[in-house]
Amino acid sequence: MTTRRQLFALSGAALAASAFGASAKTPAAPADSLRITQIRSATLHVRYGGVRFLVDPMLSDRHAWPGFKGTVNSEERNPLVHLPMPVADILDVDAVIVTHLHEDHWDEGARRLVPKAIPIFAQNDADAATLRSQGFTDVRTLSDTEFRGVRLIRTGGRHGPEVAYKAIGALLGDVSGVVFKHAMEKTVYLAGDTIWNEDVAGAIKAHEPDVILLNTGDARVVGLPVGIIMGTGDVLAVHKAAPGATLMASHMEAVNHCTLTRAALRSFARDNGFTDKLLTPADGETVAL
Repeated sequence: MTTRRQLFALSGAALAASAFGASAKTPAAPADSLRITQIRSATLHVRYGGVRFLVDPMLSDRHAWPGFKGTVNSEERNPLVHLPMPVADILDVDAVIVTHLHEDHWDEGARRLVPKAIPIFAQNDADAATLRSQGFTDVRTLSDTEFRGVRLIRTGGRHGPEVAYKAIGALLGDVSGVVFKHAMEKTVYLAGDTIWNEDVAGAIKAHEPDVILLNTGDARVVGLPVGIIMGTGDVLAVHKAAPGATLMASHMEAVNHCTLTRAALRSFARDNGFTDKLLTPADGETVAL
């Protein structure tokens, strides 16, 4: 019998192509330069405006650390699946963006393997101070920032509904997203670990993104009736708010408490008429947008 973990491992190893060439560090932004690679969980490569960004690196080996205590399927060890490409390829980037410091976004593997001198963008001064304490020497705080011609705008989020914050707010903490802007590129909004809320609605209204990257694993905590990141209903709300945008689903099938699968989300999109607006790339798969 194939276990849930084995199914995740199979899906996560499907494709291992990467669009990040070693020499692609040009300041110009050709019209077709937007490439996004789903690496694993919320870890992404975003090639934008000729710049290569690594988002939320979780770089530990499969099963390196325990499941999150108090969450569903906590007996599973994380990450559930292998990295789909060599770490050297993952780290061949110009900068790193860390939306928040939870272990599935910035783990021991990242703390050990990410080069200490690479530019790292943190969501706030507190996270930046933590990163510096870990030995990183070029840590910058996101606000409305320019990096090599790319404008990076911090957005807010909410890591679960009010009932979750009342129960475990200290653990959930602050989270963020980021909007990428460049005169020759589509506008990209990476929402981060958030549910659908006024922060997401406001970012969509303010920036009118062409592409929206969503963490859609519907992560579940034991005893709470709702997820702490987006599930199907949240994705539908985003689609309704931005019906012309392409949605890309991430943060799925790689950590123990994420319960929504790619197949289930695709089925939901079919039932609700937005299949043509939803991408659910496998681990290692690159999409051109």
